Amino acid sequence: MGRQPDIPGAADGGAGAARSATEDGSAGLAGRPALATSAAGEAGAPARAGGTRRAVLVGAVGAAAITAAGWTPALRAPAALADPPAPPSFPSGIPLYRQLFKNWAGDISVSGMWTCAPVTPADVVTVANWARANGWKVRPRGMAHNWSPLTVPAGSSGNNVILVDTTQHLKSVTINGPSGGQPATVRAQTGVAMESLLGQLQSAGYGLTATPAPGDLTLGGVLAIGAHGTAIPAAGETPVSGTTYGSLSNLVTELTAVVWDSAANQYVLRTFSRSDPESKAFLAHVGRAFLTEVVLQVGANQRLRCQSWFDIPWTEMFAAPGSSGRTFASYVNSAGRVEAIWFPFTDNPWLKVWSRRPTKPLLSRQVNSPYNYPFSDNLSPELADLAGQIISGNPGLAPTFGQTQIAVVGAGLITTFSYDIWGWSKDLLLYVRPTTLRVTANGYAILTNRSNIQRVVHEFCTYYQNKLNTYRNNGLYPMNGPVEIRVTGLDVDSDVRVPSAGSPQLSAVRPRPDHPEWDVAVWLDILTIPGTPYSNQFYREVESWVFSNYSGSYASARVEWSKGWGYTNSAAWADSTMIGTTVPNSLRAGQPSGDNFDTAVATLNAYDPHRIFSSPLLDSLLP
Repeated sequence: MGRQPDIPGAADGGAGAARSATEDGSAGLAGRPALATSAAGEAGAPARAGGTRRAVLVGAVGAAAITAAGWTPALRAPAALADPPAPPSFPSGIPLYRQLFKNWAGDISVSGMWTCAPVTPADVVTVANWARANGWKVRPRGMAHNWSPLTVPAGSSGNNVILVDTTQHLKSVTINGPSGGQPATVRAQTGVAMESLLGQLQSAGYGLTATPAPGDLTLGGVLAIGAHGTAIPAAGETPVSGTTYGSLSNLVTELTAVVWDSAANQYVLRTFSRSDPESKAFLAHVGRAFLTEVVLQVGANQRLRCQSWFDIPWTEMFAAPGSSGRTFASYVNSAGRVEAIWFPFTDNPWLKVWSRRPTKPLLSRQVNSPYNYPFSDNLSPELADLAGQIISGNPGLAPTFGQTQIAVVGAGLITTFSYDIWGWSKDLLLYVRPTTLRVTANGYAILTNRSNIQRVVHEFCTYYQNKLNTYRNNGLYPMNGPVEIRVTGLDVDSDVRVPSAGSPQLSAVRPRPDHPEWDVAVWLDILTIPGTPYSNQFYREVESWVFSNYSGSYASARVEWSKGWGYTNSAAWADSTMIGTTVPNSLRAGQPSGDNFDTAVATLNAYDPHRIFSSPLLDSLLP
């Protein structure tokens, strides 16, 4: 089961026996037992906070409990208050101010960063040329809904870095219907929020097969890291023309980026078509480039039904491959769109199952707006109190916290009648608000064959449960958030309905030509409150096991760019072997020479030789 934690007396805990049950396809409340509001926890377990009780934790949970406005411009200060040092001779006419930068989990927070708000793409070019002349870095600022330090690292002073806020002006959208046998497209600037973009598409009759659950993401941020939702074709499903089951980056048919022009000796705007081989480096550039506008292909909007279940034991849902009953893979096969959320120290995950339904099922409730799970968007008083106690030095409350979370979910699904809802795709696919609990997360994509989905989740969940029990047996509680599991397709080039040079070179779901049978990615995430004692050690051990277990002809692992990876016992994004060797090799493996990780790095470096669009992590990852 992998190497045990470095704790005296560590021993594996039991994973529980697999069990079978009859398939339950009913849509009503049958089979959904009433849940207690809480369960006995282990409040008396030793609190081993050590030196990790940081103020950032209070900020993270405080934001989740009381903040409703989301990531709007905050703490803006006039340019006269210059700390850090002011940008010298900054171009006039482009608004300049200082502003707090804080990432999603709150563990990266830099006050007073110099920020500008360009009105046009030409303004971004002006800023780029100014930065090159003055030795500054240029980092795009969207909604900061990100975990990894792609923009600035934790502890940064913000010196010699200017943020370019794309959300104020660079958000125009133009929708064009199908023409000449080609699908409909949307031309959009990269600062537009996904909720706004999807809303405008929906009004015009278009949508996406899958999308990330938060609406407070910019299009540019989504494309930079090859963001995804959860979807593969259900058994017998006909794909909607113009859509993809892979990342959103695979929908790009044209992009405009700020790039270095050696002949002109300056940065300029350049448009790349999808047929241009160099476009493949920009489609998921991990923050190493600056895109101002893209064209995406889109398909006809679809009506979806989303059913929630919370009465399936994890031993049944994640049973060994070949098991009967209500297994994770059985729902994936029947509906294609599945997410499991499994809170620690609980028996039954929250399973969401989306399916295409042109007409409203009799027992479904129609919804006409997104975010239909208010109980998960705001901390209840009980959860806020428990989170506060965990942060204050009692991590042993993790079992009670997990059990209370699933109890709140069960009660909320019933009282809000959201256990079976139906509506347009946007209104069912967007379901995470900025007011939810700010947690940190690791993230991995496991490429494999569709027939191996159950094996992947069974092995992972069994290992995770054993590991969790081992830590608990030693009085340690590093994980207090859920495991989240989704499944997507890969960035198949045939999904693109225009001439294409190939799939995004840095996408976590880029197909492996040497394994054409691998047609899905299983996404694995574990969440916890930032700074929870022993969490980085736990993540390190999980990461080591993931890359060891999912290998050979069975599967392959890659990191999820926006989440946590590269763990040491004390920090994420800190293991030099992971950053310099393991992660690059995962994107080299099986790819042809001249069209792999190194090709992408060379292309991005050629178009930004002065590295103004870089950061410390990117300097190590994409040297």
